[in-house]
Amino acid sequence: MEEYGRGGDLLSEAMCSGARVVVVEDCVDAPGAFVLHLLLKRALAGGGGGGAGTALLALAQPFSHYDRVLRKMGCNLSVHRKSERLHFFDLQAFPGKQSPKHLVSFPNHAKPESLISLLPNSGGTSGSGIADSLAQLYNGVRRTVEANRAKESTGRFTVMIDDVSLLEVAANGSADDVLDFLHYCVTLTSEMNCSLVVLVHEDIYSSEDGVGLLLHLRYIADLVIRAAPLSTGLAADVHGQLSVVNKGMMLSEQRLAKGQKVWNFHFKVKENGAEFFYPGSRH
Repeated sequence: MEEYGRGGDLLSEAMCSGARVVVVEDCVDAPGAFVLHLLLKRALAGGGGGGAGTALLALAQPFSHYDRVLRKMGCNLSVHRKSERLHFFDLQAFPGKQSPKHLVSFPNHAKPESLISLLPNSGGTSGSGIADSLAQLYNGVRRTVEANRAKESTGRFTVMIDDVSLLEVAANGSADDVLDFLHYCVTLTSEMNCSLVVLVHEDIYSSEDGVGLLLHLRYIADLVIRAAPLSTGLAADVHGQLSVVNKGMMLSEQRLAKGQKVWNFHFKVKENGAEFFYPGSRH
């Protein structure tokens, strides 16, 4: 039984240091927000590749929620936000009736401007609804990453989206616009040495008509972390199981995963973190 964040824990072992795109999948019976919280703490602490800071695009919860949860885990988001290691984009009202620049707190060096011409379906004109809003949001993220690079930070910046399912809802169900936005976020991972972490709710894509976005996320991911309920049903001391799919990235500096490798283990969410253990190993 291992607690996340300590050397040798199962999740850290299964995750690869070279992963640039990480997709966290969950469902109603096994919420995966705790994984996002763990990865947020890891990025801000500089673990797993020497994190240089994080931009959190939050559609699910207000800042106070993340601050309260992470504080119990020993991570003060208010301090990180003040020091500009955490850039918080409050998108609960996104896109709303106003431009995104009125809904998110962009740093002074990252004021948004229209990037409509980048989005294939926008026609290159302003005022094109959700495409316009997503283009401005992307521009704010890009400028935040650029500003971080200007500080000559050697670590990898992390962009986190909580969550893609709500982003699609905000886009009035336009998966194409959301995919365009994600595509440009993915380009940042190679152009500007950053990583992308997204949370998506797997069970809302159960129909064939809506599965395209989920399949695309799995395709572009280097690492897929899937939270699911126990196949044996509910248990008092086990909250679910994690499957971590490593698609051939570095497992360590000396060891390269050949082909796809899968880890399966159980988890228990605690107030200050989470415990991971193999089935039958808990005493």
